[in-house]
Amino acid sequence: MAMLLLGTAAKVLTVATRSEPGGLSRLGPAVLVPERVQGPALLVCAVGELVLAGGLLLTTHPLFRWGTVAFFALSTYVLLELRRRRPDAGCGCFGEVSSAPVGLRSIGRTVALTGMAAVSVWSPVPGWQAALAPSWLLAAGVAVLAALSPEIEELIDRVRYRAPCEQRPAPAESVTLSRLKASGTWRAHEGELVSADPYDTWRELCWRFFAFRNHDDDDVVFAVYLSGRRPAVRMAVVSREDSGSLPEYTPVSA
Repeated sequence: MAMLLLGTAAKVLTVATRSEPGGLSRLGPAVLVPERVQGPALLVCAVGELVLAGGLLLTTHPLFRWGTVAFFALSTYVLLELRRRRPDAGCGCFGEVSSAPVGLRSIGRTVALTGMAAVSVWSPVPGWQAALAPSWLLAAGVAVLAALSPEIEELIDRVRYRAPCEQRPAPAESVTLSRLKASGTWRAHEGELVSADPYDTWRELCWRFFAFRNHDDDDVVFAVYLSGRRPAVRMAVVSREDSGSLPEYTPVSA
């Protein structure tokens, strides 16, 4: 119930404060719809969360309880689709604060919320009464959700730096490379690489990229998100044929 209310407020605030074109293009579920309806899509989601939260708070009607189970189950599916189709996009669960790429923690949180919502179907009291008499089970659930919420780290970083991710000082290149090599994505593809040392590296907004060669002489590019203790890591292979089809540009000195 509290997560639904927080999600509602964050989404409304995000839509209200994003005035530039394309400002919502990296937040789910806005990512999955055309740009002209991205704001309304987030608002519709917020209204749905508000209705469910109000029903859980004031009544014990099964419609709201099973509706909440369905909502979080559908959210899990949407996050899996985002991770597959748009690995650079954030879940948008709490508006702009949830702009980090969808990871296993965000997916695990919606799975946990689905389970908690299913357990609450048989609760004999409305939400406001349960909130006045919290149990150890509720406290354990809150602890699990806090551990699975990357937004907490993002908020801490914003308090420390008070600047968007793309404007913050990046960790040292060696630190980011160490985080890459500690990731499962690196371990899954390390054997394909000619060398463990990148031949090129650069930063774009909130990502640092590392380029390697594989045994087929193709480029293997890893992208490491620059925020969070366990940052998202993405990988792509660019063949020589693809590289040759890209336009060539003449360097311009500033």
